[in-house]
Amino acid sequence: MSETAILECDVLVVGGGPAGCWAAWNACANGMKVVLIDKGYVGTSGATAAGNTTTIYTKRGTVEREATVNQRLRLGLGFAEAERIERVLDRTYENLNLLAEWGYDFPSYEDGRPYRGMLRGPDYLRFMRQKLIKARVKVIDHCPVEELLLADGVVAGAVARFRRTEERLEIHAGAVVIATGGCAFLSGAIGTNNLTGDGYLMAAEAGAQLSGMEFSAQYGISPAYSSVTKGVVYFWGTFSDAQGNALESAGDRQSVVAAELLKGPVYAILDKAPPRLQEGFRRGQPNIFVPFDRMGIDPFTERFPITLRHEGTVRGTGGLAIDNRAATTVPGLFAAGDAATRQGMSGATTGGGGPNSSWAMASGSWAGEDAARFARSLGAHARTRPTVAANRHQPSAPTAHGRRDVVDVLATAKQQILPLDRGYFRSTETLEAASANLETLWRDDGWRTARSTKVREAEALIATARWVTASALLRRESRGLQRRSDYPDQSPALVQSIVAGGTDEPWARYAENTSSISRAS
Repeated sequence: MSETAILECDVLVVGGGPAGCWAAWNACANGMKVVLIDKGYVGTSGATAAGNTTTIYTKRGTVEREATVNQRLRLGLGFAEAERIERVLDRTYENLNLLAEWGYDFPSYEDGRPYRGMLRGPDYLRFMRQKLIKARVKVIDHCPVEELLLADGVVAGAVARFRRTEERLEIHAGAVVIATGGCAFLSGAIGTNNLTGDGYLMAAEAGAQLSGMEFSAQYGISPAYSSVTKGVVYFWGTFSDAQGNALESAGDRQSVVAAELLKGPVYAILDKAPPRLQEGFRRGQPNIFVPFDRMGIDPFTERFPITLRHEGTVRGTGGLAIDNRAATTVPGLFAAGDAATRQGMSGATTGGGGPNSSWAMASGSWAGEDAARFARSLGAHARTRPTVAANRHQPSAPTAHGRRDVVDVLATAKQQILPLDRGYFRSTETLEAASANLETLWRDDGWRTARSTKVREAEALIATARWVTASALLRRESRGLQRRSDYPDQSPALVQSIVAGGTDEPWARYAENTSSISRAS
């Protein structure tokens, strides 16, 4: 049994992507002793670190701001909230200006003016890491958090374990921020390999609720031989089947591609992009073209095979339920970025790059501020409260199936979510089958014989898939990322959030108006 190290702080931030970094900065700026911990390396871990990301840089009251808000409301399909969007964009505008004051090297327009609508992921996060270290935030890398700690029902810290030494680390804190990102179900999409829903599971074990998990079936177009799912270039593409026939069916491009992929191979060519735009793409999003260059393919003049890769709640909407800022349904616990539901920002559709990047900045800032305020309210004994582990699950002896390899378990779990005829297009039949299979996996402790990061990730992935499935079954309509072949239309009566929770006994229900619950049950 490895020894346990003890660490105390005012605010613990779990997850070192943009939301976590902004949470740590704002907690520190409010006078808190802050620990920022990540299961990878803060600066290279997560979806943003894998490439460039757009941001929304608009000032309230301008034509540009009005157009942006109206676009988000239209795409939100009844769930986006105008005032929340305005507040997110206000804070993003403030934070981008702050980055400029700190000396971040923004790209420039051709006339030399700084362009603050784009952040280079690796540079951005490295810059934030250095800023935090200089501010005396304690940054801990390669140390996965395993579970939260509770003090009389209030979140009071976490337990982690260093990857290299297996040393157990117990962190006592006045408040905790979950900024662990979303869950892409190990689909292979760029930057998502460590995004397995860990924060969702830890928070749910403490009693937190989730919201919008049915709006999680986000798939990104990518070359068949690549993990890059940046989709902006495909607005200038032509799609075709194996025989070269152009695909012109009604619907958005993802749905057209998904339907055809169920029949056979699909190809794309970026033949609608003029030369000037081609040059702009290569300069602004260079990682899109790395796989093409390696294969010796000019995507602007040659067809190439494509596929759809699941991006789940990383680019979907679902996550931990929060108030109008960042507080979860459990005292002392806050959520930000992809770990928090984005229904108020993006509604029933994907937030893509810019809205999600802006959401991470704003919600991270709010989470840091609110966590600091909560920790301060506890007084001098915030770090010394007696605690218990939130995870009460005790693995039983291996079942009749015997010991199972966790890799096999993960492969089985992924098959319930990733295939297009289960994850992209849903039905009562496929959802109920997935639910039964996921339940069997969860109940079988044969693969939980030893606590490890891989086992914990498998638990989180399966738990997330169960909440997604339960929520998708309950929402008997098609809206945004929820596509039900047996309920193809939108129902005006169902513009209501579905909340979910529970670990051993997962549940989902409509958040308001019990009459709608009975109609959908």
